[in-house]
Amino acid sequence: MKIAGFGVEEWLNKWEKSATYDISQSTISSMTMAEALALDGNDGASFYDLLNSQKMNYGWIEGSPDFKAEVSKLYKHVDPDNVLQTNGATGANHLALYALVEPGDHVISEYPSYQQLYDIPKSLGAEVDFWHIREDKDWYPDIAELKSLIRPDTKLICLNNANNPTGTLLDEAFLKQVVALAEEVGAYVLVDEVYLPLDHPENFTSIVDLYDKGIATNSLSKTYSMPGIRVGWTASNHELADRFRKYRDYTMICCGVFNDLMATYILKHRDKVLARNRQLVLNNLNIYKDWIDSEPRASVVMPQAVSTSFPKLDIPEDIESFCVQLLQEQGVLLVPGSRFDMPGHVRLGYCADEATLKEGLKRLSEFLRQYD
Repeated sequence: MKIAGFGVEEWLNKWEKSATYDISQSTISSMTMAEALALDGNDGASFYDLLNSQKMNYGWIEGSPDFKAEVSKLYKHVDPDNVLQTNGATGANHLALYALVEPGDHVISEYPSYQQLYDIPKSLGAEVDFWHIREDKDWYPDIAELKSLIRPDTKLICLNNANNPTGTLLDEAFLKQVVALAEEVGAYVLVDEVYLPLDHPENFTSIVDLYDKGIATNSLSKTYSMPGIRVGWTASNHELADRFRKYRDYTMICCGVFNDLMATYILKHRDKVLARNRQLVLNNLNIYKDWIDSEPRASVVMPQAVSTSFPKLDIPEDIESFCVQLLQEQGVLLVPGSRFDMPGHVRLGYCADEATLKEGLKRLSEFLRQYD
């Protein structure tokens, strides 16, 4: 099996620890343990009471009943038994693709999007067609293009909602059109749903609440600001969950006792987490908008209070060279758009802490002045 290098991860693995002002990430500013434990109003006493009574064995293999119950509350029609805990959303995506895709299958993947969603199917021997998103259409895909791509033998459609790196959200009406086309040929629809719009979360609809053959993957890494515990999940119908179980046994045993407990604790306090993150995102989005308005060499299709964005930079040189020089001279880290096969753009994560964002944008502007 051959697979392309994972462009974003290779870039971050090489450079992120060198950054002073990291505005490349798509996580909403990660919580410290102290912040997380303060959610119960008693400095984590409820969490530690549970933790101190646990043996550090394998724990619940698929995720504890409490974890499954909390995840199922995020959806309208998902039974807790159909939730499977994974090693982040990357583990969830890998599990679903590994379980479903066979050599010769036809897969349609939104492009650009999270690289797993097209390069893993390719590596498994599938024929992958790209369903393009375009900047002049506000990074929205065209349903007519999907109609032209879909075939009687299409096995799977892969989406990223909201999209990484652009932050574009696909609304319910659009998703229903996708579902209608998928139903015609019996295709599955896999949607990576790690980004929730925090200005109007009610505008988000999960694919599993629209389609029986829909598969939702998610995690606590982005919207819930806890990437350090590496907990994600798949949510699906019962038939798919049973299929995933078999393949899951070959890819992981468990996420660990501590991680499961912390994930459940975060989900039980999700209203407080989302309130914290809504304030941060909306505040930083205003800072970001002001910067875009004042920076002549940057333009962007604004995300809908989603923690990732994809601005275009008007510079006369290779975007990767620019990003390396920016890091080395200003300490500011971005992800070059070439890592998403979109040179000329950068992924800018505006949901770092406010001080990092402000200083990072200031230094980015100072660096851009050399081209004036």
